[in-house]
Amino acid sequence: MTCGGRIDASGGRKSALGGSCPIARPVSCTAPRRLGSFVTGLVFTLLLALSSCSNSNSIWLVGSPEDKSELRVLFGILDSRSTPTVERFAATREISAIFLRIKEYGKLASFLTDLADRYPDDPNDAWYLFTAAWCYDSEAAAPIASLYYERVVNNYPDLEIEGTSIHYESLMRLIRTEKSPEKRIGYFSTLISRFQDRVDMGQMFFLLGKEYERVGDWAKAVETYARFLPYFSTQIPGYPDAFTYARNIVDFYNSPKDWAYEDLDALVRGIEVALDSGSSMQLRKYRAKVNFFAMSWHQDENDVNSQVLFDFAPLMVGSRVNYANALDPSSSTREAYLKTWGWSDRVTTWYLYFRKINFPADPDIHGRWEWAGIYFGEKMQ
Repeated sequence: MTCGGRIDASGGRKSALGGSCPIARPVSCTAPRRLGSFVTGLVFTLLLALSSCSNSNSIWLVGSPEDKSELRVLFGILDSRSTPTVERFAATREISAIFLRIKEYGKLASFLTDLADRYPDDPNDAWYLFTAAWCYDSEAAAPIASLYYERVVNNYPDLEIEGTSIHYESLMRLIRTEKSPEKRIGYFSTLISRFQDRVDMGQMFFLLGKEYERVGDWAKAVETYARFLPYFSTQIPGYPDAFTYARNIVDFYNSPKDWAYEDLDALVRGIEVALDSGSSMQLRKYRAKVNFFAMSWHQDENDVNSQVLFDFAPLMVGSRVNYANALDPSSSTREAYLKTWGWSDRVTTWYLYFRKINFPADPDIHGRWEWAGIYFGEKMQ
């Protein structure tokens, strides 16, 4: 029986509860595994329960004759108002273990939620509801499970079970299934503030930044990505270029962006004038000052070796750089290429690459054109 398995990229790490549903596992001598090991003082309560068990418990009597017999006794214990909390907890674990063994997940969930409602001051309520949520998860009823995980986190004090926080486990499962970015922001924020010693902080900051992006809160997104950058070696499943992505957003957000042009033709014309004059200084003012790349066609733009502080001066000495009369035919409404040749380099042909800026954080910049980089060599077909 598993307790949720490995959590995906937005959830983090494997359950710390050891893989088993926590309600069925013994944690101390006050919660023995089998009925025969209850404390001696429980015997008298047992005898009373056997003689007074209510017929209303018949719906819970399932399984083999032996299971039904044991369940009848255990529910009799729960029915006694004089049963102390410790014994009630032990009986609850025994009932839960039987339901789990015979895979009566629906009955177990109903039993535990009813128990939590009946005893609102029971210190084990968070554990009961967490296990009920796990049952719904096991029955592919994630939306219902989420309601109970949220109830555990929002309405009950945390419990440490075998070194693992019930709130922590609930939050990780909520992140795994929740689609709402507003709710996910709350879950990630809680994990970061309360469980720094249990989570991968790099993953948490990056994934929280993505959620702020989704809701359009770019100031928070940039702030969160900046907090992620010191964790540059963190691997984020599903985001192989997480560090470059976050760094680019932070750098671009904090830059003056004075190289962006509303009109592509004006940007290209300025570059052509600079090439005609042979002025590397004039040419330099047109290129993007953040995330500018220079690479061959087969390289990845996010390759750390492709993003450079580019100096045109030594590559324009002693030769005239020419350019095509028009943009390359493969250009589109969002990106464009201009062929140039005659550079003082072993690869003399370069394609200047232009693209529309995708940055909703700044409506005045979003959709403008920038000279974003250079591709060396003849254009790949």
